[in-house]
Formats: sequence, C-alpha cells, structure tokens
Amino acid sequence: MLELRDVDKIYRAGTQEVAALRGVTLTIEAGEYVAIMGPSGSGKSTLMNILGLLDTPSAGSYRLFGREVSGLVEEELAVLRREAIGFVFQQFHLLPRLSAAENAALPLLYSQHRVDLARAGELLGEVGLGDRAHHRPNELSGGQQQRVAIARALINRPRIILADEPTGNLDSGSQKEILAILRRLNDAGITVIMVTHENEVSREARRLIRMRDGRVISDETTGKGTKQSAGGMAKPAPPRRPGVRDIAEHLRQGLKALATNKVRTALSALGILIGVAAVVSMLALGEGAKRDIEQRLAGLGSNLLVLRQGPARVGGVTLETGATRITVDDVAVLRERITAIRETAPNVSGRAQVSYLNRNWNTSVIGTAPAYARMRAAEPDFGRFFTEDENRSRARVVLLGRTVARELFAGQNPIGETIKVNRIPFQVIGLLPEKGTTAWRDQDDYVVMPLLTAMYRVLGKSYVDYVDIEVRDAGLMETTQREIEELLVARKRVPPSQQRDAYQIRNMAEIQSALAETSRTMSYLLATIAAISLVVGGVGIMNIMLVSVTERTREIGLRKAVGATPRDILVQFLTETVVVSVTGGVIGILLGVLATVAMSTFAGWTVSVSSDAIGLAVAFSAGVGLVFGIYPARKAARLNPIEALRYE
Repeated sequence: MLELRDVDKIYRAGTQEVAALRGVTLTIEAGEYVAIMGPSGSGKSTLMNILGLLDTPSAGSYRLFGREVSGLVEEELAVLRREAIGFVFQQFHLLPRLSAAENAALPLLYSQHRVDLARAGELLGEVGLGDRAHHRPNELSGGQQQRVAIARALINRPRIILADEPTGNLDSGSQKEILAILRRLNDAGITVIMVTHENEVSREARRLIRMRDGRVISDETTGKGTKQSAGGMAKPAPPRRPGVRDIAEHLRQGLKALATNKVRTALSALGILIGVAAVVSMLALGEGAKRDIEQRLAGLGSNLLVLRQGPARVGGVTLETGATRITVDDVAVLRERITAIRETAPNVSGRAQVSYLNRNWNTSVIGTAPAYARMRAAEPDFGRFFTEDENRSRARVVLLGRTVARELFAGQNPIGETIKVNRIPFQVIGLLPEKGTTAWRDQDDYVVMPLLTAMYRVLGKSYVDYVDIEVRDAGLMETTQREIEELLVARKRVPPSQQRDAYQIRNMAEIQSALAETSRTMSYLLATIAAISLVVGGVGIMNIMLVSVTERTREIGLRKAVGATPRDILVQFLTETVVVSVTGGVIGILLGVLATVAMSTFAGWTVSVSSDAIGLAVAFSAGVGLVFGIYPARKAARLNPIEALRYE
C-alpha cells in the first residue's frame, strides 16, 4: 500500500544542508495501525509529511497504492490527498469562522462529493460531538476540537489516516477518547499511521517504528496482531455537478472570510467605492455637458454664417465704424445677388424693461425676421411666431422666453396678454422653447419681436447688429463667406487699409465641430480621471489582499492538505476580491447617482446618468478586482502546504 525505498530528505538553508531523512526504507500494508516514534529532530514528522504527500523526498522512491508519486505534479498530489488520506494534526487547524460541522465538511468543497453538512453532523455524532455541530472552535475544548479534526479527516472516506501527535495538546481524559476513536477506525479497516513521542500512546498501535537522526532504527510489532483491511473504501457519495454549485460554495466561503474582518473588508471596498462613484458622477457630468452643448448647437442652426460689422483698424487705432454698418437694404442685396444664400435673418439686440401689472423685469430684446424661428430652432411651444407682414407694419407683438414669462406671469398663461416693453404696450403671441441655463447665463431670459418694431419703436437703431445667413450647402460655406465680404466691401466702398477687419463672419459649422470636439475631449478627460481613481482603489485592494494572504497562510496550508488544488485556492481568493470590488462598485453607483442629483440640484449643472455608465462601472469594478486580485491569489496558490501549516 505504502512503500518507501532509500528515501532521503535534505533541507537547504543557504550553503548549509540538513538531512532530515536518510535512507528510509519501509512498507506499510493496508489495515495496519502504525506508530512512528522518536525524539524531537528524529525525522518522524518529516516522514509523516512525505507519507501524506505534503512534502516530497529529495531522493529515493515512494509508491502509494502501487503508483510512484515522486514525479506527480501538485494537482495530482492534491487529488490523492483528498481521495485517499485524512489528516489529524496536533494543532487541530480548525478555521475559527466556521462551525464544527462546516469545519468537518471542508474537504468536500474540493472533492467529487456534495458539501453535505448532514454527513458532517453524522460523523461528529460518531466521535461524540453530535450536540456541538453548530459551535465554533473557540466554544470547544481541546479534545472536542481534535474530534472535529478526526471527523474532517473521515469526511471523504479515506483509506489512510495520518495523525501527527494527535494527543500532544490534550489532557489524559481527552487523550484516551481520541486513542479509542483511532482504534475503532482501524478496526473498521482504515490504515492508521500515528506520529508520537509518548510510549503510552505508541502502545495503542499494532506496529511500532522507532526513528533517530533521520533513520529507522527499529520496526517491530507490539504483539496485538495486525488488523487487515476491510476491503477498500466505502461507496462514495453521488458526484456533484461542477458549475453553479461550485461558484455558490466559493462565494459562501468568501463571504464568511470577508465577514471575519469587517473593517478590513470595508477599507478594501472603500477605494473601489470612491472610484466607481467618481466614474458614475464624472460620466454623468460629461454626458450632461454633451447634451447641453448639443442642445445649444441645435439652436445655432445648420449651414449657418453669422455676419457682424467689425471695427476697421489702422496701426492698431480703431477708426469710425459708421461706414461699415449693415442695414436692412444691405441684407436684401446679399440675398438677391449671392445664389448660395437660402435665407437671411437680420437681428438687433439690446436691453429693455418689461412689465405686467405690478411686476417688472429687465431682459434682453431681440428683433429679428420670421426666418429666425426655423434657423435658430426657436419655434414657439405655445402660440405662434410673427409674420413678415407684422414685421413690415412694425406690429407690437412679442414672444417671451421662459424666464421672462415666469417672472411676469408666475405660471399663468401669457398668450394674448398685454405687457409693456420700455412702456410701450405689446401683445404676447408666443412662448419660446426652453433652452436652459449655462454656467454663465440664463438662455431663456429674453424676448423676441419683429425686426423693424425693435429698431424703430424700442431700441432706436437704423442698422442691424448681426445677420444670420443660411447657406444652401455645407460645401459652399467658405465660398459664400468670401463673396459676402467682397460684396459688402464694394457696396460700402471700404478703403483697402480697412477691408481686412471691416466685417466679421463666423462659420457656425466650424464652431459646432469645435464645441463637439471639446465636449468629447472633456468626457474622455473626466473618464480618465475616474478610471485613475478606480486603479488606485484596485492597488489598495491588492495590498490588503496580500496582507490577508499572509495572515491566512496556515488556513491555505490546511486547505491544500485536505485536497485543495492551486486552482481552488486561486479561485477562492479571486472570489473574495471580486466580491469586495463588486460590493464597493454597487455602493459606489448609489453614491455616484446621489452626487449627480446633488450637482443638478444645488449647482444647477446638467447631468445625465445612463445605464451604459452604470454597466461600465460594474464591469470595471469587477475587472479591477480580477486584475488586482490575481497577484495575491497566485501567491496564495503557490504556497507549499507544509511550509504554510508551519507558518507562525
């Protein structure tokens, strides 16, 4: 069953070599009860570790069930440990956060059997702890903890029990109980190999192997006879299907581990929480700014040129500008002679006092042509726009922006009412669409009236301030701009020295493109800042998980001893990291949404939380957990089981 031939084990510390085992040769048959005895430093524990596949020999051959194990990889050794060997340690190695039943069932997590707490309870009953199944280790005596360890060793129905000083930390009463249990197990056909340094304990075995200085110095029977194997392992429990059950069990284990140190878990999640909140709020702010800009761009119109008079300069000195002022007749000539122009809307602007009953408000006045409504996306939400006939007749009609309507009418319907503009009565015929507030001005604080009415009745101007010009095709914008300048310079007889700055023409398509590009750049910048905060949170998680791996080194060693493969350990720690990250991400989303609401409410900023931003935040937080959790998880997975169990 177990066969060692000329096994050596040498430990190296720098240039020093220590031989723990020297030429050990022995065979242990199925069903034997063997005690390995010797003083400290004799090599008995090292031999036990090699027999239990927790360590490997430096030289020699070790065959288990007829199979040479010295060349097996770690995953294959883990499978053999969990399927054939049960460990009983002197230090018990129970996980403090798990109940007695959960500790006993721990090996099932890594085996082909279901995690069956009922079976764990039955085994606890067999070792006399049926009424303590739900108690934590700190609620049990030393003898009771060792019985839990024995139940854990039996959960996978092993053929071999390896007991390393199983009574070393127990009182005499508990010692007798544990030895009686081991005897019953051997009577049932299980091979029991026990390491001890006590003569009284060794006499319980049917075979006694004595060691000194890494060598076997005697191998004898105790006269109690050899118990033969009962003939193989008991029928295994039905295999479980991998998948959802695996994930659920790893998740449950991860939550228990995280709940053990709530403060550390909260600190781990804090960095991700802040990062995700930043992602959500920054993206919401960027999306809101984008929509705000898009809304304003829509108000600029398409294929639009804006013509203004400009001061002529000679040597940096501003000259008289009257000669370059634009009149209504100039606008008519432009539209008539330049075929690329589809529509024009000359405009004047100024400030005026408006009043209704006992309410007064100072606002902007825009005088314009009927084409303004379409060109500037200003079709009224209620009422109508004025006509060309009303413009020619200088009709006293006006359309109100939302702010003016609110200040004068306080929520009442203004259509058909009469207000005064600079003490001149005007009939309200329409309510303009809401444009919103930017960081620097209220875009709804204005009134619109016919151009000629504003020029000659309200503002007293004989010229226009600027002209909106709609071009038929975007490809004709530059050509049309040049033709407008040439025509006006010739019509106004502008001297050559003043022609360069005589008129200013802004291409709104270029402005639209620049604003859109600025919006995209700001969105990328905000997203980058938020992503950096998430990465910082990920680094924090990695640091804390590295501390967790160090603190839980013995737990990792125990899990490997009961059959966990490196992949199992990797998945366990990655699960914990992702749980922390996603939890922090979900809370961060809530805080991010609250932050955007606060920005909208108190700062008046336009914000927009999209489902894409929320999905991106969740995915990114989980991704950060995976990326920054992989190093601590790999470090845990690579730990040597026996070194981990010895870690102090």
